[in-house]
Amino acid sequence: MGILVKKDIQRLLESERLVITPLLDPKEQIGEAAVDLRLGNEFISMRRPNLGLLDATVDERSLQKDIERYQERVRIAYHKPFVLHPRQFVLGASLEYLALPNNMAAQVIGRSSWGRLGLIIATATAVAPSFKGCITLELVNHGEVPLVLYPGMRIAQLVLETTSGKAHYDGRYECPTGPQFSRIHRDRDMKGWGPAEAPNRNSKMPI
Repeated sequence: MGILVKKDIQRLLESERLVITPLLDPKEQIGEAAVDLRLGNEFISMRRPNLGLLDATVDERSLQKDIERYQERVRIAYHKPFVLHPRQFVLGASLEYLALPNNMAAQVIGRSSWGRLGLIIATATAVAPSFKGCITLELVNHGEVPLVLYPGMRIAQLVLETTSGKAHYDGRYECPTGPQFSRIHRDRDMKGWGPAEAPNRNSKMPI
């Protein structure tokens, strides 16, 4: 097990055991121990509907409807800005489509240059062996001023590592080509941890 360095990444890409596409500028994007990922042009923004709370322990159908009311998919044309305001949270995705072999995992981390401006790009960073798809990025502006983002910018880093054995991804986000809505409603054990009586989901939270 170990983190892959530049020569290993290049070798795997050339053999097509590892797929990261499109790599628009391999010389710029493949670093000494990571691959830079670019921002795609689809986002899921958070709306503020007449919804008092999101309770993951309510029945699956109701929770799915609440999530769809809360989140909205938008598309930004290339060369057009997407403004991320302070404390705003949106889902984005990598421009690149990724296909990992079954003996390799990855971590998605932020680029320090963006982090120093207050941008956090991922809070759930693990990518499982044999995963295929675009990487959903959880974008949060922790700074004090709005940040202007453009599709195509290098925004994250993919750190690749070999695993001690082989594994097959069978999760709920198979082959995504853009940011994905939360599917926490598919957690089979979630409801058992909630209250005996589900609260009124349309009630307002106490101030």
